[in-house]
Amino acid sequence: MDPYDSQQTNDYMQPEDDWDRDLLLDPAWEKQQRKTFTAWCNSHLRKAGTQIENIEEDFRDGLKLMLLLEVISGERLAKPERGKMRVHKISNVNKALDFIASKGVKLVSIGAEEIVDGNVKMTLGMIWTIILRFAIQDISVEETSAKEGLLLWCQRKTAPYKNVNIQNFHISWKDGLGFCALIHRHRPELIDYGKLRKDDPLTNLNTAFDVAEKYLDIPKMLDAEDIVGTARPDEKAIMTYVSSFYHAFSGAQKAETAANRICKVLAVNQENEQLMEDYEKLASDLLEWIRRTIPWLENRAPENTMQAMQQKLEDFRDYRRLHKPPKVQEKCQLEINFNTLQTKLRLSNRPAFMPSEGKMVSDINNAWAGLEQAEKGYEEWLLNEIRRLERLDHLAEKFRQKASIHESWTDGKEAMLQQKDYETATLSEIKALLKKHEAFESDLAAHQDRVEQIAAIAQELNELDYYDSPSVNARCQKICDQWDNLGALTQKRREALERTEKLLETIDQLYLEYAKRAAPFNNWMEGAMEDLQDTFIVHTIEEIQGLTTAHEQFKATLPDADKERQAILGIHNEVSKIVQTYHVNMAGTNPYTTITPQEINGKWDHVRQLVPRRDQALMEEHARQQHNERLRKQFGAQANVIGPWIQTKMEEIGRISIEMHGTLEDQLNHLRQYEKSIVNYKPKIDQLEGDHQQIQEALIFDNKHTNYTMEHIRVGWEQLLTTIARTINEVENQILTRDAKGISQEQMNEFRASFNHFDRKKTGMMDSEDFRACLISMGYNMGEAEFARIMSIVDPNRLGVVTFQAFIDFMSRETADTDTADQVMASFKILAGDKNYITVDELRRELPPDQAEYCIARMAPYHGPNAVPGALDYMSFSTALYGESDL
Repeated sequence: MDPYDSQQTNDYMQPEDDWDRDLLLDPAWEKQQRKTFTAWCNSHLRKAGTQIENIEEDFRDGLKLMLLLEVISGERLAKPERGKMRVHKISNVNKALDFIASKGVKLVSIGAEEIVDGNVKMTLGMIWTIILRFAIQDISVEETSAKEGLLLWCQRKTAPYKNVNIQNFHISWKDGLGFCALIHRHRPELIDYGKLRKDDPLTNLNTAFDVAEKYLDIPKMLDAEDIVGTARPDEKAIMTYVSSFYHAFSGAQKAETAANRICKVLAVNQENEQLMEDYEKLASDLLEWIRRTIPWLENRAPENTMQAMQQKLEDFRDYRRLHKPPKVQEKCQLEINFNTLQTKLRLSNRPAFMPSEGKMVSDINNAWAGLEQAEKGYEEWLLNEIRRLERLDHLAEKFRQKASIHESWTDGKEAMLQQKDYETATLSEIKALLKKHEAFESDLAAHQDRVEQIAAIAQELNELDYYDSPSVNARCQKICDQWDNLGALTQKRREALERTEKLLETIDQLYLEYAKRAAPFNNWMEGAMEDLQDTFIVHTIEEIQGLTTAHEQFKATLPDADKERQAILGIHNEVSKIVQTYHVNMAGTNPYTTITPQEINGKWDHVRQLVPRRDQALMEEHARQQHNERLRKQFGAQANVIGPWIQTKMEEIGRISIEMHGTLEDQLNHLRQYEKSIVNYKPKIDQLEGDHQQIQEALIFDNKHTNYTMEHIRVGWEQLLTTIARTINEVENQILTRDAKGISQEQMNEFRASFNHFDRKKTGMMDSEDFRACLISMGYNMGEAEFARIMSIVDPNRLGVVTFQAFIDFMSRETADTDTADQVMASFKILAGDKNYITVDELRRELPPDQAEYCIARMAPYHGPNAVPGALDYMSFSTALYGESDL
């Protein structure tokens, strides 16, 4: 159970702040609490003229404890016992503890006997309870109290300071900046905060403690070295020290608050006086403006023109829009200021404000009502005057608008009717001019009504004695005279347009006929010229014969074409005759075509010149195609012989390579005879190459007499040479393998029979699955790993196929590997005798010179127990003979 429980009826401390006896076991914390609590007690005992030196000894008799409680509470305790006996001391301490309990503090496990006996833990616990109750409990900041209130006060005061972040009452104060910030916040002249450094906590702490003791009367309750040298300073010691700062500054805060209240009252009085002055000035200015404005609104002097009346109306609108709204705002603000002032005076228990005579709010309202009445009358008068002048101005404006519209419409019409554009116009343009003239006549008739309206309005203005009637009458007469002239010009232009239309219609029919016949004839000539000049490319004699036949058919159409040409030129001559007879001024050429007689004659002459040239070109091409056909037949005859011959030889070589007739030497001789016969065939290939060269020079790209091209022959010939050479090499390798491995002819035949059987595609190679089946048929029982190993041997390039040579090498190696080790050992024993090694001299004596030197060059040094320099042991001997991978 804890030494004491600081839970109280008002819950001023949270449970986590209860005294923790285990913490007192830390000597560093106990030292900090001794110093802090002693200094705190002495700060109060000094008021009574005494102090303590040893906290657990000086409170044992209870006298100074009772005195401390009287000082900090301001109350009198029961009279203490003055005796020196233990019972007297216990009685005094009990009186002190009873007083503490009477303040709502529940003490747990703290008895008078422990205090009298000098128990350090209990004594410090009791003092901490007193500090909580009398120094921390009553702290209240923003609805928080005690520890939380003190922490919140520290956070509020240090918030503006850089590098200060108060979150607790232990490590947040280690750097000393928190203490310095509290002092600087309340007494900035005492500390130069800008020169403090976070990485110098000793200087910061000593500065704060010294300034607090010297200027703030806060005793030095902690040593800077103890705080810095402790990983986590004692929370109770820090809280006790910080509470002293709180109480020291709270008194200054109260004095500052009182001064602020006085300043606030004075500021309110000054503000009220300013409001009174502002009201008087604003009321005077507003009344003066009303007195100046009413006479202007009562002026009813009429104007003679609409423009002058509109200017008055505009001035009135400016008054309504620009001048009056600010005054309305001033009147409203005046009433608001008056009401605000009266409210403030009433709240301050001051007498109500009485404005000067004639400046009451009611006086201003009466003057404003007179202003609005005058304004209403002025507006009605303006509207009536404007309506009076509006009717005359409307008629005059209507006359001006209609006259302007009519004059704008007639502008340029007389010049348009007098122009002779029809003399150079085409038929389509004449018809367009007639349509345009008909539209103009319709428009002219429609404007008749407007002319009559203009005359009627001018008559009415005269009757109403309009001030500008002379100018209206002159303008109206000008419009009427112009109207009569437009009618005469319109009739004259119609007659000229109709006469010209008839002449041009006849010419247009001839132009159309000319265009209908000239266009297809021109297209025929252009097509003929294009065909006659077209560069033809043919590859066979049949193609050139077809072109010759088509050309003869074209020449047969030339007489009829010449008749059509003469007919087209006759139409053109007839048009020229009409133009000369009736003196028609032609504006341009035939509108239906751009083809002229000169173009037709020129193209016709060109066609007649191209015909003989085409005849000559066709004859020359016919002779060339006959020569090319002879070259095709010559090449085709030879290629049709050589191609099948190559294919036959390829098949025969394939059969020889897989047949099992005779020995390998017989097959090799047979293949070499084939190779000789193939080489002797080379002159025929060279002759075919010469024929192909002539075909290429003649630019012949196809040959219907053969399916073989020179490229096919070349590839086939190269494959034939490669195949015979490769087949001969394979048989030679098989002979070498047979002799090296000691394979009999019967075994070779068996290998060939097995290979041919499983070469299902008859390509001379087995794929991996065929090879697997072959091995299984020969008694091999293997898994995937073993088969993969075998494939890596027979197919090192991973092509997925097994050649017959690889198959023979594998099979011969499989049969020979079982005997290799025994043969090597037997050979070594014969040469070495009773020794375990073979010397260089023995090798040179027993083996042929070239083989001996070969072994000596490859031998490894002998490392046996009786090593002889320059000798070979068994492993070196076998390596020299067969290599490391063979055994």
